[in-house]
Amino acid sequence: MPSLLRFLTVVAIIAGLCYGAIFALANFVHPKPREMTATIPPDKFIKN
Repeated sequence: MPSLLRFLTVVAIIAGLCYGAIFALANFVHPKPREMTATIPPDKFIKN
């Protein structure tokens, strides 16, 4: 039983670190908006 508790503790700590990293990325990293253009060839509009 102690090895199971140790394993669950390690898994909980790793999950908490992953959650904290995702939370930090979502709240503290702000992407710079920029304009995007894509050229579509005219043959894509032709239906067969």
